Amino acid sequence: MPRSATPTWVVAPQASPSSAASAKAVLLDMRLVIDSPTGRPGAARVGETTQQDDQEDDVAERGGVPLAGIFGTAKPIVGMMHLPPLPGAPGWRGSMDEVLARAQMDARALAGGGVDGILVENYNDAPFHPREVPPETVAAMTMAVAEVIREVPIPVGVNVLRNDAAAALAIATATGARFIRVNVHTGAMLADQGWLEGRAHETLRLRARLGAPVAILADVLVKHAVPPAGLELEQAARDTWHRGLADGLIVSGEATGMPTDPARAWRVRAAVPDAPVWIGSGLTPESAATLLQAADGAIVGTALERDGIAGNPVEEERVRRLMDVVRQVRASLEAAASA
Repeated sequence: MPRSATPTWVVAPQASPSSAASAKAVLLDMRLVIDSPTGRPGAARVGETTQQDDQEDDVAERGGVPLAGIFGTAKPIVGMMHLPPLPGAPGWRGSMDEVLARAQMDARALAGGGVDGILVENYNDAPFHPREVPPETVAAMTMAVAEVIREVPIPVGVNVLRNDAAAALAIATATGARFIRVNVHTGAMLADQGWLEGRAHETLRLRARLGAPVAILADVLVKHAVPPAGLELEQAARDTWHRGLADGLIVSGEATGMPTDPARAWRVRAAVPDAPVWIGSGLTPESAATLLQAADGAIVGTALERDGIAGNPVEEERVRRLMDVVRQVRASLEAAASA
């Protein structure tokens, strides 16, 4: 299969005065980051277009949807949208107009701040259904996702908590969303909802039947849960990639907003070298340089929300501060790779 075109690099703009000091500190910290476990400098990750092409080819050959074709930039940052409680949830306030207004506001803040994509999630619907969500949740999320897609020009994704991949895929297909996140795609994890079981066999067949060009980002040993005894991170990653046929893998901290240990991302990368590896929690302006050396992208929520509290409205200034740093990290890694 012929290689895809070499990606066009994003030129980093001058950092705003409010974020320049933070960006400078992060870039100085990059000098202290240890090389990857394979002995290859992490700084070469951004410039390794051949490896990115290999990832894209591998996903396409398996019938998947390459992430590079969705975001079109190195190290994409996807901003989380934590929706207010939806119909049927204990916290539901009785107005979809309020839900949609909040979705519009957060979408504008995320896109205005410069993220590369948005992931819409029913975060405030706790306690979550362990498997299928009810029809009212699907209907409300479809309305919200469609509203976000109309509001912004960047790719939008869907995550239906706690683990309804079929609903997420159906919503994405109906609205034109480009990707979904699946918390447990293969195997099983023990969470506060009980056992969450992966249903990759159903999700992949549903995507094929729908003819949906929707990428699947799947968590490896998802947060807020513990694995069965004896299941190691590396084996879970291999199963999710090779047997579950996910299009990308997500590595997170223990809970929402908790920092991801970069060593875990390096371990997954070493176990599955062909897989795109993303950070799923805890990325901040201070940790961006270290984590983005170990990963191909990141999903960020808590750091972008008011007072750094998950579930609060998104603040555009927080988004801008993070993206100023990310752009400088991208430029620095690109320069190091081409030196």
